[in-house]
Amino acid sequence: MLILRERIREMRAALFLLLLPATLSRADTCSTIASTTDIDVAYPLSLDYISEQNKYWSTSCIALKPSCILFPTSAAEVSVIIQTINEGDEHFAIKSGGHNPNNYYSSVAGGPLISTARLNEAILDANTGVLRMGPGNRLDEIAAKLQGSGWTFVGGRIGNTGTGGLLLGGGLSYMSAQYGWAASSALEYEVVLANGTIVTASDTENSDLARALRGGGNNFGVVTTYTLQTYRQGNIWGGNVIYLHTDTVASNLLRAVRDFTEYNTDDKAAVIVTAERSTGLVIPELIDIELIDTWILFLFYDGPTPPADLFRNFTEAGLPILNTARTRTYSDLIGSSNWVVVKGSVVTIGTETVPIPTAGENAATVMEGIHAHWRNVSGTTLLEPGIIASIAYQPFPRSIARQARVRAPDLIDADDEADRLILELNYSFIPQTDYAKMANTLNETYSGVRQRVLAWQDQGILPDAYCPLFMNYGFYEEDYWGRIRPESRAFAQQVAERYDPEGFFRDRTGGWKP
Repeated sequence: MLILRERIREMRAALFLLLLPATLSRADTCSTIASTTDIDVAYPLSLDYISEQNKYWSTSCIALKPSCILFPTSAAEVSVIIQTINEGDEHFAIKSGGHNPNNYYSSVAGGPLISTARLNEAILDANTGVLRMGPGNRLDEIAAKLQGSGWTFVGGRIGNTGTGGLLLGGGLSYMSAQYGWAASSALEYEVVLANGTIVTASDTENSDLARALRGGGNNFGVVTTYTLQTYRQGNIWGGNVIYLHTDTVASNLLRAVRDFTEYNTDDKAAVIVTAERSTGLVIPELIDIELIDTWILFLFYDGPTPPADLFRNFTEAGLPILNTARTRTYSDLIGSSNWVVVKGSVVTIGTETVPIPTAGENAATVMEGIHAHWRNVSGTTLLEPGIIASIAYQPFPRSIARQARVRAPDLIDADDEADRLILELNYSFIPQTDYAKMANTLNETYSGVRQRVLAWQDQGILPDAYCPLFMNYGFYEEDYWGRIRPESRAFAQQVAERYDPEGFFRDRTGGWKP
């Protein structure tokens, strides 16, 4: 019965394409799709529209109102939508989870929004661990679907994150030191191209497109199915450790994350070290209460119990006020991580990649220099309503680059000549009218880190290493393509020219363009 229904949908889609030219002469995408197909179209004020539109991490994206939201359930329906949009001049967007807070990247004002929410299949081969997954799944949903199977998906760390954007940006995982980027485990892609053609991309078919989709973003087509290799996993150990900020705790944790990045030899272990600040009630010259000035650690071990002392430098950095790390399922860990998503706020995220300094005096100079810069800049924002400022230090050891290169070619093309840190720099706040001001603050934050890194490299304090920007954390003003290798950028341009010669995705969608 399911096969018959799918065949009927495909036949209706084919019939629609025959009628498409005449229809488009008098209608826009939304009304054309609504009147001539079975694809669900949600208009403003409808419950489906309101629900889906509110599933962005940033209220700045929620404020951009699409003309309608389209809910395809197959590649054939996505093809119909893309061919319909082709006949007009509307800008549009494709949305997986809506976790990218950059305006117009997965959001649009006045044009159609393609939601992949109903492209949410997850079919696992229990013998091989090969998973066919739609981009409508979020990480916590996939973890729950795989729970009890003995297999795990190499995904991100926050459950509410959409899988589509994660994979197209590369994807950093607790398990990246074992398996590379999330995209490194992508065996095959089902892709709707700019002209509506449905193709397969893999290492044996359209291999250039497959490589470009690993770290190339939304420039080459709409991925409707990912075929992924999953990996064996039982119970894991993980959770959060939280400290109140003191200078001693800060120094201990900065040293610990640097040392872990260089010296850790157990690839099952992962950490994120995050500093977070927020001001609560502030009345100048009367009340100035800084409610949050903390360090929040995310600890992970891909096994039921980590070796003794593996995380000692983190768990004994001071006196923790909370420690939730314990043996649990991976689904439980990922499902309990959504507290980090700040509801009802504008969210801005930027990034930098930093080669780690050698141990000793240079380590303190670099690590504490970066952190002092962040505290200085973030300190200027503490009167901003609803402000939460954070910096996350995320190890990018050589093992991630090695594992990525072993598994599949990508555009990031990281080498194993240096250990690095990926910094995630966040400001969330309430007034949307302050977006430009806070964008300047974020720019000052990541630009200041970059200027210091370049200066330390000139002085010989830091190695002159390749430091690509991590797409999943990039701010729209950052030069993603200018920071990856020129050869990778040229390759992406060639792939875009081959699969999208008219520049459909380049000209009609947001995002970084090669």
